[in-house]
Amino acid sequence: MSTISLCEPKYLELKNRLTQIQDLEVAISVLNWDQTTYMPTGGTFARGRQIATLRKFAHEKFTDPNIYQLLEELRAYEKSLPYYSTEASLIRVTRRDYERAVRVPSEFMAKLSQHQTVCYEAWVKAKSLKNFSLVQPYLEKTLELSQELASFFPYKHIADPLIDFVDEGMTVSILRPLFKELRQKLLPIAEVIASAPPIDDSCLYQHYPKEKQLKFGRSVIERIGFDFQRGRQDETPHPFTSSFSIGDVRMTTRVYENNFSEALFSSIHEVGHALYEQGISPELEGTPLAKGTCSSIHESQSRLWENIVGRSRGFWEYFYPQLQGIFLPQLSRVSISEFHQAINKVVKSPIRTDADEVTYNLHVMIRFNLELAMLEGKLSVKDLPEAWNESYKKDLGIVPANDSEGVMQDVHWYGEMIGGMFQGYALGNLIAAQIYEAIVKFDPEVTFGIERGNFTLLRQLLKQNIYQHGRKYTANELINQVTGKSLSIEPFISYIQDKYSNIYNLNFAIIA
Repeated sequence: MSTISLCEPKYLELKNRLTQIQDLEVAISVLNWDQTTYMPTGGTFARGRQIATLRKFAHEKFTDPNIYQLLEELRAYEKSLPYYSTEASLIRVTRRDYERAVRVPSEFMAKLSQHQTVCYEAWVKAKSLKNFSLVQPYLEKTLELSQELASFFPYKHIADPLIDFVDEGMTVSILRPLFKELRQKLLPIAEVIASAPPIDDSCLYQHYPKEKQLKFGRSVIERIGFDFQRGRQDETPHPFTSSFSIGDVRMTTRVYENNFSEALFSSIHEVGHALYEQGISPELEGTPLAKGTCSSIHESQSRLWENIVGRSRGFWEYFYPQLQGIFLPQLSRVSISEFHQAINKVVKSPIRTDADEVTYNLHVMIRFNLELAMLEGKLSVKDLPEAWNESYKKDLGIVPANDSEGVMQDVHWYGEMIGGMFQGYALGNLIAAQIYEAIVKFDPEVTFGIERGNFTLLRQLLKQNIYQHGRKYTANELINQVTGKSLSIEPFISYIQDKYSNIYNLNFAIIA
């Protein structure tokens, strides 16, 4: 018998074991989704215990020596296959995950999960009361646990293992110079725009009834391609997307009746994540390959749809007449040019999720630097609000009105950990611009389709080149394969300069 035929039963055994573990992970995701949507706050401690139990059980099953034995026995089988075949990829990615997971005790994973659940609820309360001191001790514990998690791995910088969890291959030594260059390019652009006559965006801040917003938003994401037979949309304080299977992908949004942009653009953002998950090849279902490559690639898809597509003039050539028809009292006297300018207004805001494309990455880099300082022991949690405000004053010239608009505005440190939580957002913007540039160069018809409200071509190209592969490729492999180049800030900077020179009638060549 051949090597392949001898190993096939071992491969099937590995796959079956992994599917059982994935089912446990999905159960955890369902509990997390429920906690942030419908669960009463009285269930917090019990929910933390439930998630911790499942997390410990899943971790124990995955780090079982039998998994290691199967991976070793399948080395020859893996080498006999094409590198990116499903079988070779599953073995390769599982081995990578196993070598990482086996370093972390199951008891620690349970302890971390329990704490994350409790810390999240403390954050919800502290944020609503604008009182950082209520969540400070929980965040101090999160910092301790984040440092402890990093200690299980060899590293050059304490943040490296935490970054690698979500953006494999990225390190502080790569990100610091990349972000330094990006910041140096963005600050002058932001200053030039700030000196231009301000755009009137008051049309966005009228009364927009909630149900009408949700109905219009649903029609937009359905037109883009979200399959409601394989997903749903709910409301939550902080929008996110969860995938329980390729056939069950759940988005959330939030609605402000005095701010039209929030619900719509958070919905388009989340549909970018959701299309990725719904577009994964069915043959990967139930395996560790059935999810996005990493945080930055996933974020590139949401930012591509939200900003490059959703805030483009072509997009609104199709949708604006419909929007005016729904909100006639609010928009009947607002031209499409005025509306397009309004949704792309550059303003130095204290809120990351409200930030425009020019200043958004500055928000991310502030958080990244604060994370590093906390992990390095150079910044204590009690001093975090002050450091946050100083960073905002330095880069954006503003100070948040309170800690809910400042250090408590994002859920990430309070529901997950400190380290590796934010760099993916900035990387996603860079990758989105680079991928879109390559796609339009390959087939310019993409832009004409957007103007007609036809997103099929763009969606198919993204599915073919990115979505269907799940985790087969690393971020670097995928970027090179799709664009023919390594990651660069230049496509993003070119995109920003081209777009905003038109919107603000400016010449950015003077600061190039």
